[in-house]
Amino acid sequence: MVLSGILFLALLLDLVQAQDATLPGSSSITLAWTRSPSPEAIGYFIYYGTASGQYSNYVDVGNVTADTIPGLASGTTYFFAISSYDTNGLESSFSKEISYVPGLSTVGINATPTGQILLTVNGLIGQSYDILAAQTLANWVVIGTVTPGASGSVNFTDTNAASFPARFYCTRQTP
Repeated sequence: MVLSGILFLALLLDLVQAQDATLPGSSSITLAWTRSPSPEAIGYFIYYGTASGQYSNYVDVGNVTADTIPGLASGTTYFFAISSYDTNGLESSFSKEISYVPGLSTVGINATPTGQILLTVNGLIGQSYDILAAQTLANWVVIGTVTPGASGSVNFTDTNAASFPARFYCTRQTP
């Protein structure tokens, strides 16, 4: 059985409650993959661990092509691979491996019709992130600071984006 490539769809932050406070640091990842072309494939395993090719954990997710792995520690690199299995318990080789570090922020970028740039920052709930912009990859300037709320996501609009012929963006976790 040949399993098609794995596709990282989204990362979601788990809301961990303790005395009415959200605790940062516990994250999850949602993985999605292409269904195996083999008609014998009846289910999938997600393998993961903290060393490339060394999977200390696995989850039998059944006959679905997406699942979420919760309880990942912030700042730790995790490696993931998928395999399919048939009714006899025969398992395919692993998919291509991907890695993920929970707690690192991501930035989505969308342009508005007026030339403004809408940035969507995903990160740890309650953690502040500086948004930096640059015309080249050498001279970064902080243009704002955001703190994701309960959804783990927050939007920021760069109203000055149209003033620059090129603009790069990144985030930096604040102390």
